[in-house]
Amino acid sequence: MENSQLVAIISRLDAMMKAAGDEVQSRRFEKDGQERGFVTYDPASGTFELEELASHQKFEFDNIDLTAMEIYDLLDY
Repeated sequence: MENSQLVAIISRLDAMMKAAGDEVQSRRFEKDGQERGFVTYDPASGTFELEELASHQKFEFDNIDLTAMEIYDLLDY
């Protein structure tokens, strides 16, 4: 059975939320060596921002599950 990509994405987002301090955390998400998205987490506001690198569109989420599903869709494309 293949490992869940969604679990791996949520783990990375959760680590961003649990990082010590109040600095903005960021992570890059890629598939096959190609960067697809850039995510930041602002602990002051409790929000994630996802930038789709191909289109430079930005989306803001206040829910880890919605953020993870959007990243999953971006990587599955």
